[in-house]
Amino acid sequence: MITLTPKTLSPFSFLCNPIPKHQNQNSKYTIVTQYSDSSSKPTFNSNCESEFQTERGLKFDIGETFFRHESATGRDLGVLAAALYKRSKDKLRVLDALCGCGIRSLRYLIEAEADFVLANDANDDNGKVITENLSQVESSSGDDPRWAVTLLDANRIMTECYLKRDFFDLIDIDSFGSDSSFLRSAINALKLDGLLYVTSTDGFSSGGRRPQQTLAAYGAYVRPMPYSNELGLRMLIGGAVRVASVLGYRVTPLFSYYSYHGPIFRVMLRVNRGKLPDNRNYGFISYCHNCGSSQEYSWAELGRMSCPCSDSKVQGCVSSLKFALIHVVVSKSLVVSGPLWTGPLHDTVYITEMLHLAEEWGWAGSGSRTDLDKLLNQMVAESDPRLPFGYTKLDEVASRAKVNSPPLRAVMSTLEKEGYAASRSHIESNAIKTNCSMAGCIRIAKQLQQCSSAE
Repeated sequence: MITLTPKTLSPFSFLCNPIPKHQNQNSKYTIVTQYSDSSSKPTFNSNCESEFQTERGLKFDIGETFFRHESATGRDLGVLAAALYKRSKDKLRVLDALCGCGIRSLRYLIEAEADFVLANDANDDNGKVITENLSQVESSSGDDPRWAVTLLDANRIMTECYLKRDFFDLIDIDSFGSDSSFLRSAINALKLDGLLYVTSTDGFSSGGRRPQQTLAAYGAYVRPMPYSNELGLRMLIGGAVRVASVLGYRVTPLFSYYSYHGPIFRVMLRVNRGKLPDNRNYGFISYCHNCGSSQEYSWAELGRMSCPCSDSKVQGCVSSLKFALIHVVVSKSLVVSGPLWTGPLHDTVYITEMLHLAEEWGWAGSGSRTDLDKLLNQMVAESDPRLPFGYTKLDEVASRAKVNSPPLRAVMSTLEKEGYAASRSHIESNAIKTNCSMAGCIRIAKQLQQCSSAE
């Protein structure tokens, strides 16, 4: 048996014709074993080159399953988190609840060096391709199985594991749409201090175009706001916070990842016993179309929401009728979404450890400037505790300032010189996260325009 590690993998690491291994007959799972018909074996051409896809040096077949090459970054992040868990706990059992063709399961086994991976998919037709892909790894180590394949509904397999008290260190749920029905059974099947990797692909809901859908799925009524893609991450975390709280647990986001293809919202959560204290970081977010400012509100502040721009406008007004009219205009310009997660999207220490591990494996660093390298560095910058929720689009700033859109680097440099916190957003390329108000950003944009005109 060839021992493989992320550092030594290459596109030629595997034997040309991997032979499926027999499963452990004492396994507690109903396992899909290898198939006896000749058509089930991997196909190779005369040059012994497989027709498999390749990702991070691993060859695999996608068969008829739904597969996106663009989702590789999300798989990279999951593997890094899993490997960190294995290093800290010296044990890693993974449940890939909706595994598709099984590439995530294969990567957890080889790159994260998982002790055991349960690859599950509800589609019976996927059993053959999953088994063939995982058969590149020995199915057992001594008396202990290394992997197993089940073809059941995700909620059913997670509930069965919970009832058997067969808990996992990491559960990966790569679901489609805004299906949050997996959250409860996943949390139940997870070990304390375990990792839960959840997904949403519903961009319409995060954009505020399906508020009833987000209310049903995540318990949040989401309205259209300029930073809708960040709201997608926050409503996903908030939904997990709500379900975990009912079960007596609390969740903490370790990283949050958005990708435009799909779109895809992926969040890695750590689950522990205990409820969120005083609903901290779980509340409401407002946006004022009139002035462009955003605020956070707690549950106790419901019914007392207003925008600061309303106070400045009513100052000096002696007419009660004029005051009332202004209040109506400002009230109509204020939209509120929630309840959502309003706290940090990333854990600074954790993201830094992921970056160091990616550099160790050659996935980042050394001037590589790969997409993963850029993403992790941006996440580290985004995790600055001084930065609030949301991001500011420079096109919106330019529109309000009535100037050309200012260069992002120039805006960030000016903000930092003035003592503000600022970082690029991994979610939106022409946007910044900053604790400077919209009014301050407009002022800076005008100053930069004047300097540019003077030159």
